Amino acid sequence: MDTKPIHFQRRSANITEGKSRAPNRSMYYAMGYQEGDFVKPMVGVANGHSTITPCNSGLQKLADAAVAGIEEAGGNAQIFGTPTISDGMSMGTEGMKYSLVSREVISDCIETCVGGQWMDGVLVVGGCDKNMPGGMMGMLRANVPAIYVYGGTILPGHFKGKDLNIVSVFEAVGENAAGKLSDEDLREIEMRAIPGTGSCGGMYTANTMSSSFEALGLALPYSSTMANPHDETQNSAKQAAKVLIEAIKKDLKPRDIVTKKAIENAVAVIMATGGSTNAVLHFLAISHAAQVDWTIDDFERMRKKIPVICDLKPSGKYLAVDLHKAGGIPQVMKILLNAGLLHGDCMTITGKTVAENLADVPDVPRADQDVIRPIDKPIYAQGHLAILKGNLSPEGSVAKITGLKNPVITGPARVFDDEQSALKAILDGKIKAGDVMVLRYLGPKGGPGMPEMLAPTSALIGAGLGETVGLITDGRFSGGTWGMVVGHVAPEAAVGGNIALIHEGDSITIDAHQLLLQLNVPDAEMDKRRAAWKAPTPRYTRGVQAKFAHNASTASKGAVLDLF
Repeated sequence: MDTKPIHFQRRSANITEGKSRAPNRSMYYAMGYQEGDFVKPMVGVANGHSTITPCNSGLQKLADAAVAGIEEAGGNAQIFGTPTISDGMSMGTEGMKYSLVSREVISDCIETCVGGQWMDGVLVVGGCDKNMPGGMMGMLRANVPAIYVYGGTILPGHFKGKDLNIVSVFEAVGENAAGKLSDEDLREIEMRAIPGTGSCGGMYTANTMSSSFEALGLALPYSSTMANPHDETQNSAKQAAKVLIEAIKKDLKPRDIVTKKAIENAVAVIMATGGSTNAVLHFLAISHAAQVDWTIDDFERMRKKIPVICDLKPSGKYLAVDLHKAGGIPQVMKILLNAGLLHGDCMTITGKTVAENLADVPDVPRADQDVIRPIDKPIYAQGHLAILKGNLSPEGSVAKITGLKNPVITGPARVFDDEQSALKAILDGKIKAGDVMVLRYLGPKGGPGMPEMLAPTSALIGAGLGETVGLITDGRFSGGTWGMVVGHVAPEAAVGGNIALIHEGDSITIDAHQLLLQLNVPDAEMDKRRAAWKAPTPRYTRGVQAKFAHNASTASKGAVLDLF
């Protein structure tokens, strides 16, 4: 019986097979391809390496390891670049408005290269915050066999017996302004906080998203909490490449894996680990790219049933490297699985189900650590990312309620139409306990780009006001933010949301127990203010910011650009 060899270049054959594709093959020959290479799959390596930020400056070795793995497994590696923005460097400046924009640019890059070049699969290597959802959205849009390789977390810095990370520096600025920290110690913390390459060290946005990707099934087990300087990151990247080749052979694609149940698994891990508020925005966008029905109310549904079992910064004690030593995300997932809080039957990129991947993981965390708690001894009985609604945010807003003794406040509004004036007011000692700060015109359209408010929130913490001052915004927060803060207020001020109608001194209630965000002003007065309100002139009229502002959906829909 005649049998033809099975070829796995299902897509790339469109530009490499037949006499009419001789010109196409000629261009491959220019790059050193041989005739026999055209029966191998063409595998993209979306390389986020750059020397813009320490989060990404250690990625080249992982991309190189992935290339070696692809070629050893019988594929052709095709490397292309993706950009990044350093949230830590741009924070508190106009540059921060490009951060969320970069999520869309990254996803566009991946979709464009994979689609335009008919790649058979793609391996995405990323580090900084928006590399993560941007890469995942690009993988889902392209929908060819794909795997995510996280660049790894950073190792902690040290000063006076304490571990340091980037948030330590932001909080130190507030402590210094409040007279609680000397100029000399501020300089020492600045110099020591970040000792090398890797993404910010707590359960901030990058580590939150990497952990959720592991739970989602599109990254290898244990890969999400490795430290970039350690050799295991390269080994994992090479193994990921070989796993991807097998997925190409099976034609196992991202949208086969990212189902509603898989997203529930990812969100369960986000809640269990005390992850970033940004995960809400990004998973709304990821679910949109995956064509999965998922709404902001689904986060609240998950919050009510998932306990916080990991003691991680920003509101806890430990860093991602500590979580890794304690058993990593597989240990967290095994605890949730045994408690009936995870879908074990979800398929993963390994070709195995979640339950099969976790089969050899211990049922209970090790007794010699307290990073991961047993399910019957959680840090909090319910998740930490609460969706608040009320007349200030009828579409929903996001509050991070861990670390707070009493997440309820009613106080006078202190209104700011930009971040910089708000930060100055804090550092100048003009914000007092009981105030509720309002930072507005910072949403997807108004910012534009929905910048993060880490500088003012860290300044509040440093000044000792984290428990006693509320802050609401239509912008976002860093994954390193904690305190009495509510972000993603929607509708945003720029489109006439009620946050635009707040006056200085108005009474505002934040009540996480009742899931309430309320402006205590009579309806008649609100109607009067609404009639007098005028939309602001757009801050940008050309270029990428103008395009983002024009196309961005509301934050409650993920601030995506293709919700038509």
